[in-house]
Amino acid sequence: MNIIKLEEMLKQFFNEDIGDGDLSSELIFSVEQTGSFSFYAKDSGIFCGTPIIEHGFRLLDPSMQITMHKNDGDAVNYGDILAVIKGPLQKLLIGERVILNLIQRMSAIATAANRAVQETAGTTAKICDTRKTIPGLRMLDKYAVRIGGAYNHRSGLYDAIMLKDNHIAFAGSITEAVQTARKKIGHTVKIEVEIETKTQLDEAIAAGVDIIMFDNCTPEEIAAWIQSVPSHIATEASGGITLENLHAYAKSGIQWISLGALTHSVKAFDISALVQMKGEHTLVNH
Repeated sequence: MNIIKLEEMLKQFFNEDIGDGDLSSELIFSVEQTGSFSFYAKDSGIFCGTPIIEHGFRLLDPSMQITMHKNDGDAVNYGDILAVIKGPLQKLLIGERVILNLIQRMSAIATAANRAVQETAGTTAKICDTRKTIPGLRMLDKYAVRIGGAYNHRSGLYDAIMLKDNHIAFAGSITEAVQTARKKIGHTVKIEVEIETKTQLDEAIAAGVDIIMFDNCTPEEIAAWIQSVPSHIATEASGGITLENLHAYAKSGIQWISLGALTHSVKAFDISALVQMKGEHTLVNH
């Protein structure tokens, strides 16, 4: 992960929330008061968010003491302590919500990716993400996908050519679109083409593409059609794939399965901050 970019993102997120100051914390607590709280899981899955906790709280105050009890990629269960953070009360409370929002989303994505990977057991298929990420959070979303054991598709429009149905329609044909693009790119840039029919598949192969995406095809169609794809062309399935039918797609012989659901529709992983109440002598153990 690009830590320079991460810290710039966190500054932007904190500024959105803090504005000119935290009225609640700054009016109740002095800058000298210190304390601690624990982040603990209220769900089961894969934890992701260590860089957010460490860099986020230390951006607010370099004196923050952070003890991680779980590392990115660790399996966690309800009640597990993820991290303990000690420092100025004002800064603890200021950073709590922004940091929780991020690690809850990242842990949800890592958990979803891990579950998808498990569905490919016994096959050679690999799971990857898509560009269906929250604007501004793509770096974090894709990091979480990797932590869950899956892979990243292209990072954006700039690092690979992916010709979808609208590109092909505007260009006139798969052949025309591929030939035009091929004349203008260097040898390190790959061309992927989306197909939905056997006729389109044959045209994509003849055009010499690097990757063929079987879009909204059934596992049965893929298993039949993939036999004609030369070994030097990578294959990918996408569209209409869920955890329920994922294994069937993985058994079709496809090399890659891209899932937008890893990032566009995950439910936040439940994480809370547990604080020792003033006057209590022991930390409540959940």
